[in-house]
Amino acid sequence: MTDFNPNDVGVANGNIFGLPYSLDDSEIVIIPVATDITCSFNKGTAKAPQRIVEASLQVDLFDINLDKAWENKVFMLPVNKKEAKQHKKVGKIASELIAKLEDGEVFNTEDEEILASVNAYCNEINNHVKQTALAYLNQGKLVAVLGGDHNSPLGLIQALAEKYNDFGILQIDAHADLRVAYEGFEFSHASIAHNALQSSQVSKLVQVGIRDVCQDEVDYIKNSKGRITTFFDWDIKAQQFGGKTWETICDEIINELPQKVYLTYDIDALDPKHCPNTGTPVPGGFEYEQINYLINKLVESKKQIIGFDLNEVGNSDWDANVGARVLFKLCNFLKKSTL
Repeated sequence: MTDFNPNDVGVANGNIFGLPYSLDDSEIVIIPVATDITCSFNKGTAKAPQRIVEASLQVDLFDINLDKAWENKVFMLPVNKKEAKQHKKVGKIASELIAKLEDGEVFNTEDEEILASVNAYCNEINNHVKQTALAYLNQGKLVAVLGGDHNSPLGLIQALAEKYNDFGILQIDAHADLRVAYEGFEFSHASIAHNALQSSQVSKLVQVGIRDVCQDEVDYIKNSKGRITTFFDWDIKAQQFGGKTWETICDEIINELPQKVYLTYDIDALDPKHCPNTGTPVPGGFEYEQINYLINKLVESKKQIIGFDLNEVGNSDWDANVGARVLFKLCNFLKKSTL
């Protein structure tokens, strides 16, 4: 660290942001999950972890929200290329099943068997992420996930449920992701919120920015008996049009959360100009700094962030550029939450 100059050009040393820390040195470990198996619109988010590592060398290491941010000891595990290749093969099989559904075909016995095998494979990925996360959590490290599609962090959430008796989830997203086994896939990108709620330790889910939702999901929220609070994008915008400040809305969001908070950040929550190649882009959404403001306010409220994920970053230079900057902020907010 004594030889590291945060003002120099980023050097491709294999670590995220070109930071000079090893796995042993690290306080924050990022697990890459290079899969977009169940993506039903844009494929390519499986490549986001590697694309973000490459783009991260362009990120300047000053952060207005964290003094000497370059001293935040972050290490990202390398993307396993062999696993990524296998994920891609299974993703192709899943895409063929999705195409049949979109053509109005009914699954035959063989299709159902293939679907079951895809679900089993995704469950193996989740279990691997869970065990990897638990290994580092048990070492006293903070853990994050970089996907991939939005199913990527389920294993981390399950691991945290073994470490904490009670925590909330702050979901920044364009979609409610409350579908049950969407398109037959138990671990769909559209089911992460539903699957996370299967852990009883998750006492509260607060969703922010939702603007693409089906009737079943609206009913799911209404029938949750207060376990889910959703700040729909159209309500946020209407309130702002009427003069309500984003600061006030942020206070209301934070007041809905318990003391310990897990943050799940689907980049499609942002206006699509920021990440046009995300898995399922939707018109509307937030500016980049709006979400930074919300998370910083959460940290300054003295509520504790216990982990995070970033998902659905598209496979392009621009998407990776934005994704790298979002990731840098998330790492620094996580660190700031511990101070």
